[in-house]
Amino acid sequence: MSNLFDRLKTLFEHGHREPLTGLWDDVDFAGGLPMRDAAVLIAVTEREEPGVILTHRPDTMRKHAGQVAFPGGKRDAGEDAVTTALREANEELAIDPAEVRVIGTTDRYRTGTGFDIMPVLGTLPPDLPMTPNPAEVDSWFEAPLAFLLDPANHQPRSAVYNGKDRDYLEIDWEGHRIWGVTAAIIANLSRRLAWVENA
Repeated sequence: MSNLFDRLKTLFEHGHREPLTGLWDDVDFAGGLPMRDAAVLIAVTEREEPGVILTHRPDTMRKHAGQVAFPGGKRDAGEDAVTTALREANEELAIDPAEVRVIGTTDRYRTGTGFDIMPVLGTLPPDLPMTPNPAEVDSWFEAPLAFLLDPANHQPRSAVYNGKDRDYLEIDWEGHRIWGVTAAIIANLSRRLAWVENA
């Protein structure tokens, strides 16, 4: 087992022993929409300075065009969250599920558009060849885990959404604007792992 996997697993298990209040969630903006199950993969590269694999959605997509996202999508019938996250990562970036070492599922995030997302944390070898599926991914990049999990980089923002004030977070890394659902999932995981505090 890699040192990174062991460290993440230890922090993950410790951080999930107790319930947390005040986690980011958008269920109040769903307006009673029926929730559809989904999952995303938080893939951390096993290198000395670990990174997280993120994608840019194509500008042509009907929803969330151009936004930064984790690999992921809707759960198919009979799937659990881990199966969905690994399948979607394979479909979007050609990541071999056998290369991912799953640590576990973390706090669900319910979106204002009616998705109940279960994030799955795992590690994978560095520098794996990845082939973006142009129907779902415009490009991908790797952002430093330490930067993403540092609360100092989680900038509060607000906007009006469906006539209501909505608070959200934004993380800017080298011109990549990470915000909304993706930033919220990162912030929730940051609280669970306390990566900066345990550096």
